[in-house]
Amino acid sequence: MWTADEIARLCYEHYGSRLPKQGKPEPNREWTLLAAVVKIQPTADQAGDRPDRPVQVTKEVVSVGTGTKCIGQSKMRKSGDILNDSHAEVIARRSFQRYLLHQLHLAATLKEESIFVPGTQRGLWKLRPDLLFVFFSSHTPCGDASIIPMLEFEDQPCCPVSRDWANNPSVEASGNLEAPEDKRKCEDSDSPVTKKMRLEPRTPDGMAHHQSFGNQESGPNSPDVSSSNLTAEELATVTGMAPGGAKVVDVYRTGAKCVPGEAGDSGKPGAAYHQVGLLRVKPGRGDRTCSMSCSDKLARWNVLGCQGALLMHFLEEPIYLSAVVIGKCPYSQEAMQRALIGRCQNVSALPEGFGVQEVKLQQSDLLFEQSRCAVQAKKAENQGRLVPCGAAIGWSAVPEQPLDVTANGFPQGTTKKGIGRLQARSRISKVELFRSFQKLLSSISEDKWPDSLRVQKLVTYHEYKEAASTYQQAWSALRKQAFGSWIRNPPDYQQFK
Repeated sequence: MWTADEIARLCYEHYGSRLPKQGKPEPNREWTLLAAVVKIQPTADQAGDRPDRPVQVTKEVVSVGTGTKCIGQSKMRKSGDILNDSHAEVIARRSFQRYLLHQLHLAATLKEESIFVPGTQRGLWKLRPDLLFVFFSSHTPCGDASIIPMLEFEDQPCCPVSRDWANNPSVEASGNLEAPEDKRKCEDSDSPVTKKMRLEPRTPDGMAHHQSFGNQESGPNSPDVSSSNLTAEELATVTGMAPGGAKVVDVYRTGAKCVPGEAGDSGKPGAAYHQVGLLRVKPGRGDRTCSMSCSDKLARWNVLGCQGALLMHFLEEPIYLSAVVIGKCPYSQEAMQRALIGRCQNVSALPEGFGVQEVKLQQSDLLFEQSRCAVQAKKAENQGRLVPCGAAIGWSAVPEQPLDVTANGFPQGTTKKGIGRLQARSRISKVELFRSFQKLLSSISEDKWPDSLRVQKLVTYHEYKEAASTYQQAWSALRKQAFGSWIRNPPDYQQFK
């Protein structure tokens, strides 16, 4: 049907040929992360084919996101016109929502061919049964999925980080990959090596300023592991795997911090540094963010769907991802399984249509050419340090203005003076997606509206979201049973119209 390499290649080709230079990293100086949603559809001429033949499919990229940044809490706005989280996965998902809105418009208003077919209830639609969506990310999602055991025989990318780093996350990373000259020297927070490397923990998660790379050959199936430094229980906590086999010397680390109310990381040197399975927030530069890690968000989408609350008004069932494919990078099948599925697998009593999905998890062997690792490999020694690209690119398979390039949560080039104007809004900001939703609603006659939109007069973004009752019931059950410490923005950040 399709392979992980085919998905990766398609996304890389789309990035190279369909997206302009605007918003892409500066050669030899900047890097970025890429994510995308790919629509998989059986080819039309297969109806009469023999059942034993492999299914031929068409693959189409329907949304793309790049980016590595988040805004801090103090920069959030109550008008809904700023992107709080510009990590590639989040940009790709918001761009996907824009695509879904367009497809609903085709189905409900224009009566044109769409990915949706009428549902059984008035005003509701459902995905065509022969379609599925695959999520691609060039790198392991930040947060829990990035806490990966590092085995003794792997190339060591850098020294272990000093424990002091955890207490001072606002310092900018040096971007230098340190050779593991002397492990004890590196653990000593006063050593010149530690001072030089500053924030260079081992982390595969692509955080804007907490990333480093190890053995790029690590495949989807990590070997069994054991460690003379850890008890069996400690090892199981770190890796989620049974002892036996190669020795774990450390873990790849995530820059994402545990949310208040969670148990917290031990900060111990080596493999016991992180506690796994916890909710985490993305780090900011000095100013704490309210953005949950991409591992947490993907786990949430795997229960609630990718469409969000607003679109659920028009849908009979959520839009789930069938698979998540990761590009070539440090990767652990066990960590991905734990982070995206395992943490929610016992969630029950969800409304009809909702459920914890057994999403397929795969890794490609193809490296993204503008990933930090690829750029680092090509860069000459004297070209200065690498920095993450400050821009984020969103692209949707829609006919009007498919491209959305932002920096610091606003369209690239927005001045301080321009903030608050209509042209200073990203097309995938909350307020603009809400505007598209309202436009869709106004194009449908009221007698064809779904019941959830007819019961009361709704005005604000918050009211429309809360009125999606099945979605809210599912989200409430997920929080109660698995994600109780999830950081939620106060309602006054959703009162815009």
